[in-house]
Order: sequence, then C-alpha cells, then structure tokens
Amino acid sequence: MADDKLAQALAALSISPTATISHEPTTSPAHWKEVISANAEAPKDYELIKTLVYKPKTAKTATPVPVVVIARDATEANSGAIGKQLNLKELRLAAPELLQEFFGLDKDSLSPFAIDPASFGKVVTVIDPSIADSTSTFAIHASSSSSTIFVSGKDIVSYLKSLETDATKLQDLAAPGAAAATPAPAAKAPAKEKEDAKIEGAVQIAIGVKKEVDFAGWYTNVLIKADMLDYYSVSGCYILKPWSYSIWEEIQTWFNTEIKKLGVQNSYFPMFISQSVLEREKEHIEGFSPEVAWVTRAGQSDLEEPIAIRPTSETSMYPYYAKWIRSHRDLPLKLNQWNSVVRWEFKNPQPFLRTREFLWQEGHTAFLTKEEADQEVKQILDLYRQVYEDLLAVPVIPGIKSEKEKFAGGLYTTTLEGFISTSGRGIQAATSHCLGQNFSRPEMFNIFVEDPNDGSKSHVWQNSWGLSTRAIGVMVMVHGDNQGLVLPPRVASVQAIVVPCGITAKTTDEQRKKINDSCEELAKTLRDKGVRAKADLRDGYTPGYKFNDWEQKGVPLRLEIGPNDLAKNQTLTVRRDTGAKNPVSLENIGQTVSDLLATIQSDMFNTAKTNYWSHVKPVTEWKDVVPALDGKNIIAIPWCEQEACEDEIKEKSGRAAEPQDERAPSAGAKSLCIPFDQSHWPAIEAGKTKCTGCGKDAKRWTLFGRSY
Repeated sequence: MADDKLAQALAALSISPTATISHEPTTSPAHWKEVISANAEAPKDYELIKTLVYKPKTAKTATPVPVVVIARDATEANSGAIGKQLNLKELRLAAPELLQEFFGLDKDSLSPFAIDPASFGKVVTVIDPSIADSTSTFAIHASSSSSTIFVSGKDIVSYLKSLETDATKLQDLAAPGAAAATPAPAAKAPAKEKEDAKIEGAVQIAIGVKKEVDFAGWYTNVLIKADMLDYYSVSGCYILKPWSYSIWEEIQTWFNTEIKKLGVQNSYFPMFISQSVLEREKEHIEGFSPEVAWVTRAGQSDLEEPIAIRPTSETSMYPYYAKWIRSHRDLPLKLNQWNSVVRWEFKNPQPFLRTREFLWQEGHTAFLTKEEADQEVKQILDLYRQVYEDLLAVPVIPGIKSEKEKFAGGLYTTTLEGFISTSGRGIQAATSHCLGQNFSRPEMFNIFVEDPNDGSKSHVWQNSWGLSTRAIGVMVMVHGDNQGLVLPPRVASVQAIVVPCGITAKTTDEQRKKINDSCEELAKTLRDKGVRAKADLRDGYTPGYKFNDWEQKGVPLRLEIGPNDLAKNQTLTVRRDTGAKNPVSLENIGQTVSDLLATIQSDMFNTAKTNYWSHVKPVTEWKDVVPALDGKNIIAIPWCEQEACEDEIKEKSGRAAEPQDERAPSAGAKSLCIPFDQSHWPAIEAGKTKCTGCGKDAKRWTLFGRSY
C-alpha cells in the first residue's frame, strides 16, 4: 500500500505509529535489525513481525488462494500444522510471481499493511493471537523494505479487522500443541458421521467459505444461509423452503401462460408405473434402470409385481394416448404435467442439481406429421431459453445433442447448455426431444390414426420436453457471490426491502415512529406500483444486521430511510448485484424503482453472458484442448460427429493426474451440444476443415467441455 494511502487508513482507525523511519532496502531479518539499530529515530525496544505467504496445493483449474501468516519473528511457522488447521494440502512458500500478482511486492517488503481491502478478500489471513495481547512495540514494513513503521499489536489486529467482510474473516493461528493434535486427514470418519455432518454441519459452514476456494462448500452455504432449503431425513432429498419455492412458482406461472398459448393443457398421471409397462421400451428404460426406485411391499406383504416410481412418464402416459387418439381429428394431443420424479442417484447428491426426487414439468405431445413435431420442439426450446435468459438472467446456448448424448429412445434431442465459470463446467439446462415414431410403432404403444390424405395407417409423431428445479441451482451458481445469493428481480419474492436507519438510543419514540411509518408507507407505495416490496421493521436488530440478512438472501434492491432522508424527501437505493448506492427522490418512486429493477435484470444477464462467452474457446488443434479446459473453459471445435471420435475425445482429455471433486464427476470433455447458431466461428469448408479430435472431415462446430 502506498505511504499516503496507508497513512489515511491508519488515521481513519485512530492508529498513531510510535515512529516511522526510512532506510536502505533490507534483505533478511538480521539485516533489518541491523539497519533499525543504526537509526537514531527507532525505538530501543521492539520485535520484528514476519509476514509469510504460502500457496496450497490446488487443482490445475482452481484459482490459487494464498495463505498469509503474520507472526512474531521468533515464532516457528509450521506449514504442515497450518495446513491441517485450515484443511489445506501441502503449503509451500509462494513464488515471487504470485507475490507480485496479489500484493505487487517482493518477499522482503511484505507486511500486514501490504494487505488492502481488495487483496484481503482474495487470500486467507492468519495471525498469531499473542500479537494482540502483547505490550511490545512491533516493527513492520510500511510500503517497502526501505521503510519501517512501529505500532502496537492491537493496532495491527485493528487494521486487519477493519478489512473483514461477512465472507472473509481474520483467523487466529493455532498454538503449536493444538495444531499438532489435529487428526491426520488420512483417517476416514465412519459413514454415519459423514451423514450427520451433512445435516448438522450444513448450517455451521464458516462464513469465510469463498466461492473461488471451495465452490461446493460455498454453494451449500449460500443455499442454507439464504433460507432456500433444508436437509431431509432421506439422503439426497431436500426441503424447498418458501424462498426457493417462490422462484419455482414464478417459473410455473410464466411457462404455464406460454404453453397454453400453444394449445397445451395441464393434466396429472399417477406416479406409479407397473414393471411390465416400464420395461416395454428396452432402449428407453436402459437409460434409467440403475436409478429406478421400486415399491415391492405393502405393509408386511410382498406385491405380486414390483411397481416403479416414475423416473419420467413416457411409459405411463402413452398407453392412454393409444386409447384416446382414434382419429386424425384427435390430433394434436398436447398434455403437460407438473410433478415430481424419483431417480435414485448413487453419486454424491447436490441440492437442485443432482437429487433423488426433484420437481419438474414434462410435456408430452402427439402430431400427425413430423413437420408439426419439429416446429413444436423448437418452440418449446425457445420458451425454455426465455425462462433462463429473461427470468433467471442466465445465458444459455441452444443446440442439438449428439447421437450418443440424445434422449434414450428418441429421434433427436435439442438442449440448452449453461456454464458455471467458477468450476469451468457446462451444465444441461433444459431439453426438448423429438421422439419420432419410436413410441407409437406397433410393437410399442401402437398409437396410430388413418391418414386423412390417403387413408393409410399412420403412426403419430411424438415429442417430450422438460424443465426442472435444476434451473434454480444454475441461477444460484451463476449469480451468487461471497456475500450470498444474488436474485434476478423477475423471480425474487421480495424485489425491494425498505430498512429504517439512523435510529439510535437517543432517538425519541416519536422520531422512531415517523421513520418506521415512512418505511411502511414507501413499501406500500411500491407494492401499489407492482413491486414486490416490504419494510423490515423488526425490533432488536441493527440496520447492519438487516443489511447482511437481506444481502445473503439476494434481494435485488435495498432502500434506506433515515432522518436526513426524510428531511430531503429521498431514499438511498443500494443494488445487490453491484453494491452501487444512489440517493433518489421519493417523487414518482414507484416508476424509479421499477426502472431500476429492470436495469438490474438486464445488467445481470449481460454480465453473465459476457462472462460465459469469454470462456468459450475455439480450438482447432489437439494440443490446445486440455490447456483450454484446464483454463476453466469449454471449447468449440470443428467435429466429425462420429461416436468413436466423441469417446476418444473424452478419454484423451481426462485428467487422471489432477484431483477431481467427485461432486463434479466428468473429468474428460464430453460433447455438450452442436449449437444452432454457427456464426460465432469460421464457416466449415467441406473437405478442408478437419475434426480437432480425429483429423477427419468436420461437419459442424460443436461444444465440448467438462460438465455436471
């Protein structure tokens, strides 16, 4: 930190250094002591403070998060013990390049004052707690190795504490004995303890979990702290609390309106499917068979035939389509149902992304011609795109799945592919399938009509399409930050929160009532203008607590009203997405807030879209594939569209040497989709453009990437 900025920062904290001296650059603690001793302005009694920076072992694709250790010069810094305390592997002293990247200094110039608000949020800072309790004067470098400032231990801690945020806290260095007693990480806890940890520990995750350090831990933390869900007694199942379910309701309301414009009607089919019906379509059920949950008993009696709990509803609905469709006049038949399905995942569950029961809608339609079916596939996919981009402010890329990745038993599958930049992984957002005539043929469900043109027997063309609560998880991952959830205004159950401020112990009851009444009046004015607003008038909570609470929950806009605001007939607006603050007049406040919410919605989408496309890397040579993937990108390659090549790309790009988070199991690059819009890349030249994977003639640009 520059000398003038440091002086301002210390003055703001009422920190007055004992002395500040300039001297020749020092290159070691011994040299530093020698230089100080030769300076007449330096105190006679002091201790040196050492600042060490370590880099933990991380995956190649992970952003390094340095560990800064601040200790007395005589204190032994055991990197192994520190690593155990922080649950980090193989701490090594940071290279000069990393020090320059994070602090702009060399190792001899580092000090606690080299950490500023920007760098504090990017590192883990650990301090010897005895420093704060000491009566000693400590010598630390001011802004370089050629200057020294003398302060108390309490001053050092006070400065570092001033940098804390809700997401990042200063941590105490454990005493040597305590560190040594930490259990070795190699010992595995019993399975039951792991399960207990998932439930009880979920609400105890440290506030300091950072999105860029422990993404999976951060994700869980955000969902719990934002009151989105709770864990259930059955592993892999979760309770959707009102804060998250309201998002699903917004999606339902919008999507229902749109599909009804297309002539789709809602219905409901039972969740149970007989074994004989489920297994009628072998290719279809093979895709689900490992995940099917079966009911085999009723009370103490075994059932004559096991009954499946639906993993999807094609086989439960289509026998009745055959019954109901008797003539071409019965077409098209367009039904949708909102329900839950069960897929008994054995992989590590993740809320919203991979769960044993999840909510979705599934549409099943039947047409006389392929042209009609093709048209609807595209219409539905575009509605899904609007759900993601217009409601959730999440960018997606529409395309078609490869033959290998298409829906089992279908003719072709269209998809929306999202991207989580923090993990560098793609994620399937929604799918719209054309089933062709595979399910209507005679050996299947035999759904046919008489062709009105020539009187021949014509089997119907069918589609199925689905969108699940996975969309909520994708939204959280894309927009959330180290303060918590960030909600797009269109799906937030509370779009604006009004918080009274400036109320102190000296505030009279009359003044307090006036401020609170003004907050409630403002919230009512906004509600009358169609804004989902409320006033937080809870007693016993400070404004700061309320700010943090609503920030964690991701409310898009905060409005503050205090005595000065009332005097000026204004309110202070604070955006959740950017933190930008702006005083605005209460005149025409309904329109002002509505416009601001629209701006927030647009800005969130544009920011996410720019981020997404910055991680889509065109690659035409194999040598660039893995480096691009390791850079947390997805790749666009000219591809031959052969399944053997697809398998080889996944195998060759797998990173066997790099540790993988088992909650994101796809290490090799799989095909994500063949984008409909190929204009982002050079045109494929027949016979000239070669497949990046195998060197054969390429057909289309295709997205490959590691995925959830």
